[in-house]
Amino acid sequence: MAGRYGRPRSVLRMRTVAGQVFLLQLAIVVLLVAAAMVALVLQSRSDSEREAKNRSVAVAETFANSPGIEAALKAANPTLVLQPRAEEARIRSGVDFIVVLNTEGIRYTHPLPDRIGKKFVGNLQPALAGEVTTEKIIGTIGPLVQAVVPVIDSNGKVVGLVSAGITIEHVSGVVEDQFPLLFGATGAVLLVTTGGTALVSRRLRRQTHGLGPLEMTRMYEHHDAVLHAVREGVLIVGGDGRLLLANDEARRLLALPDHVEGVPVTELGLDPLTARLLASGRTATDELHVVGDRLLAVNQRSTDQAGGPPGSVATLRDTTELQALTGKADVARGRLKLLYDAGTEIGTTLDVVRTCEELAEFGAARFADYATVDLVEAVLRGEEPPVTGVGTDMRRTAFSGLREDTALYPLGKLIRFVPSTPLGFGIRMGEAVLEADLSAYTGWQDQDPDRARKLVEYGIHSMIAVPLRARGVILGVAMFWRSEKPEPFEEEDLSLAEELVARAAVSVDNARRYTREHTMAVTLQRSLLPRVLPEQNALDVAYRYRPAQAGLGGLGGVGGDWFDIIPLPGARVALVVGDVVGHGLHAAATMGRLRTAVHNFSTLDLPPDELLWHLDELVARIDQDEAGDGSAGSNGSDASVTGATCVYAIYDPVSGICSMARAGHLQPAIVHADGTAVFADVPGGPPLGLGGLPFETLELQLPEDSRLVLYTDGLVEDRDRDIDEGLTLLRHTLADSADRSPEETCEAVLKALLPQRPRDDIALLVGSTRVLDSSRVADWDVPPDPAAVRRVRAAVTHKLAEWELEEEAFTTELILSELVTNAIRYATGPIRVRLIRDRTLICEVSDHSSTSPHLRQAATTDEGGRGLFLVAQFADRWGTRYTPDGKVIWTEQPLNSGGE
Repeated sequence: MAGRYGRPRSVLRMRTVAGQVFLLQLAIVVLLVAAAMVALVLQSRSDSEREAKNRSVAVAETFANSPGIEAALKAANPTLVLQPRAEEARIRSGVDFIVVLNTEGIRYTHPLPDRIGKKFVGNLQPALAGEVTTEKIIGTIGPLVQAVVPVIDSNGKVVGLVSAGITIEHVSGVVEDQFPLLFGATGAVLLVTTGGTALVSRRLRRQTHGLGPLEMTRMYEHHDAVLHAVREGVLIVGGDGRLLLANDEARRLLALPDHVEGVPVTELGLDPLTARLLASGRTATDELHVVGDRLLAVNQRSTDQAGGPPGSVATLRDTTELQALTGKADVARGRLKLLYDAGTEIGTTLDVVRTCEELAEFGAARFADYATVDLVEAVLRGEEPPVTGVGTDMRRTAFSGLREDTALYPLGKLIRFVPSTPLGFGIRMGEAVLEADLSAYTGWQDQDPDRARKLVEYGIHSMIAVPLRARGVILGVAMFWRSEKPEPFEEEDLSLAEELVARAAVSVDNARRYTREHTMAVTLQRSLLPRVLPEQNALDVAYRYRPAQAGLGGLGGVGGDWFDIIPLPGARVALVVGDVVGHGLHAAATMGRLRTAVHNFSTLDLPPDELLWHLDELVARIDQDEAGDGSAGSNGSDASVTGATCVYAIYDPVSGICSMARAGHLQPAIVHADGTAVFADVPGGPPLGLGGLPFETLELQLPEDSRLVLYTDGLVEDRDRDIDEGLTLLRHTLADSADRSPEETCEAVLKALLPQRPRDDIALLVGSTRVLDSSRVADWDVPPDPAAVRRVRAAVTHKLAEWELEEEAFTTELILSELVTNAIRYATGPIRVRLIRDRTLICEVSDHSSTSPHLRQAATTDEGGRGLFLVAQFADRWGTRYTPDGKVIWTEQPLNSGGE
C-alpha cells in the first residue's frame, strides 16, 4: 500500500505511529509493574507488623492463662518455676522473648538471665487495669512489637503480667525471602506484556498499511466521495445507539435534518419499528419497513464481528415500486400459514366433537368472529352418513365466538335446513355459499326469518357456509360469521374457507370411522368380560379393569387383558388373569376365545398346570390356522396370539390350599393377615403358544383373611417406571392395605400405581380367603364291603339332621348309595365319602381308580346301568375330578334359603 502511493518503505517512517504507541504502552506497563512492586513492599511491611502484633498477643495470652501461672507468681521464688517454662514456650512459639513481671514491673523471667529482677521497659498501666496492650518500640535487638497481658486470679485481681515480643525483621524475613521469586515473576510479566504490546503495535501497523497522514487523508476523501455518491442509504450507529454517520441517500430516504450525528436513533423521528431495528444492532437481511410513503429494504450488520468497534452499519434500499407486489405476497403467505396452522391445530384427537370444536375455535380466532359446525346425527354416532344432505337433520355440535349471547342456534339444537334457501341448496349440491351482505336478505333469511332479523340487528353482516365433505359424503356444514371485522367476506375468503373445511372434514371423517371401530370393539370387549361376580363363599373378591388411554396404542380403550372368577366343584373357586399382547378388535376377539377356552377346560376340573398345557395347545393351533390363512392384523402386522400370558389359581376353602400355575405371567402377590406382602414363587412357564415346555403348579396353605392378588403388567410397568420399581411399589401398597377390604385394596392400588395416561390395559383381581368351618364338613372312610353302604347312609342322615337338612336326606341317601356301591364294586383302594354344606349340598366319593363312570340309557331288559342315571336326575350337577392318586365323583344338590 505504501508503494502504491509512491512512498518508500522507511523503517523510521513505519515506526512513527506504531513505534510511539509501542513505547507509550511499554512505559505504562513498566510504571504499573513498579507501582505494584512498591505496593507489595509496603503491604509486606504492614502485614509484618500486624503478624508480629498478633503473634506476640497470642503467645502472651496463652502463657498468662497456662495452668500453674497464678501459683508460681505467689510462690517464694517465681523465677525458679517460671524461667524454664518461659524459655521453653519462647523457643516453641518462635518469639524473641517471654517476660513474666510482677505488678510493679520487676522481671521474673528473661532470655538474658542478667536482666531478671530489673525494671521492665514499656507501658504497663493498661495491663494493670486488666487490658491487653501492644506497642512498637526500638529495643536492643532492633524494631519490635511487644504485648503485655495481665494475669488475673480467681478473684479477678491482677497478680502479675506477661509480656511477649518479636522483632519485625524476624516476621518479615519470610516475605523478603520470596522477593527473588516476586521479581522473577515481575520480569516475566514485563516480558509477556512487552510481547503483547509489540503484537498490538504490529496489528496497528498492519491496519494502517504503513500509510502516513497524507495518504490516510487522501483515502478518507475517496471513501467519503463514494459513500455519498451511491444510491443506497448508509447509516453507521455506535454501540451506544447514537448515529455516527449518515450518507446523503440515507438522509433523503429517512428525511433526516442536518447535524444529526451523535443523536440517538430513537430520537430521529423514525417509525418505532425502524428505530428499534437500528438501535438494537441485530442482523437483518432485506427486512421491509414502511417509512413515510416509501417501502425500504433494510440490511444491517454488526461492525464488531472482525474486531471492529461496537455498533452496526445499515443500508437502505428504496423498494416502493414493489409494495403492491409485496402486499399480495404477504396475503398469500398469510393464507398458507393459516392453512398450515390449521393442519396442526385441527384434528389433534380422534374425537368427532372435539375435532369440530377445534375447527370452530380456529375459524373464530383466525378467520371470522364466529364459527359454528353442524353435523349429521349419524356421524355423531359413528355411522355412515347419506351421500347428500337432502332432508337430513343436523345437530349443532360446536360454537366459538367473541360472545355467547348471539342469535345463532345454540349448541345441541337440531337443525333442518330448508332446501329452497341458498344454504339448503348448497348443502344438497355439496357447494359452499357466500353471503357477503346479510342485510340484503337475498333469500338466506327464509331458513328462520325472525332469527335472521336478530342476527342482522346483532351486527353480523357477512357469512360463509361450507359443507363438510369427505370421501364423497356430506358430514355436516361449517359456517363462518363476521360482525366485529368490518370487511365482508370475499371470493378469496370463500376459497380459503373451502380449503380449511376440506382439511378439517378429513379429520372429522377419520374420527367418525375411529368412533365406529371403537364402539364395535368396546361392545365386543364388554360382552366378553364378566358382567357380575358369580356367587361363591370361598373368596371375597373385588376387581378393577382399566383400558389403555386412547391414541397410545391401537384403539385405546380396547385391549386383550381379561380376568375371571369361576366356581368349581367342592366349594372351590378358580381365579384367572390373562393378557393378550396388542389392542383392537383382534386382541379383544382373541381374549374372548381364550376366556371361553378357560371356562371349558375348568369344567373338566383340571389342575392348573394341565389346564395351561391345554390352553397352550389351543393357542398353538390358533396360530397355525391364522398363519395358514395368511391373515394379518388391522395394521398389517402378524395377527398370531403368541405373546399371550395367563395365571390360573384354584382355592379350596375346605383345606385352605391354593394351587397356582402361570404361563409367562407376573407372579401373584400374597398378603398375609399380619400385613406381610410377598410374591408367590410360582414356577415360570413360557407364554402361551410357544409349546415344548411344561408348566408347574405351586401349592400354598393360605390362612383365613389372606389376600390373593392377580394383575397384568400394565399395572406395574409404564413408560416412565421400570417394572421392578412398580413391583416394589405394589408390594408396599398391599402391605399398607392389609386391614382393608378387597374393594378398598383395589382403590388403594390403583391410586398408587395407575399411570396418568395408561399405555396398556390393566386388570386387577383381589380375593380375600375364607376357610369353611369344620362343622360344615363331614367325611367317612368306607371299607370295601357292601354292608358298609347302610352305615354310610345312617351317618349321612344323622349329619343332615344336625344341619337341619332333613328334607335332603332321602335324595342324599339315594345318591350316596349308588356312588358308594359303584366304588365298592368297580374301584380299588380306600374309599372315602365327604359331605360339604356350602351354597349347595356337595357329596363326594373318592377312590384310587382312574376309571370314570359314564352315563348311559339302560334298556328295559338290562338288570343294571340305571344308578348313575338316577344320580343325574336327582342331583343338580355331577361330575368327575381326577386326583394324583385316583378320582372323585361329586354331586351338588340345591338348598333352600333355610339351608344356607
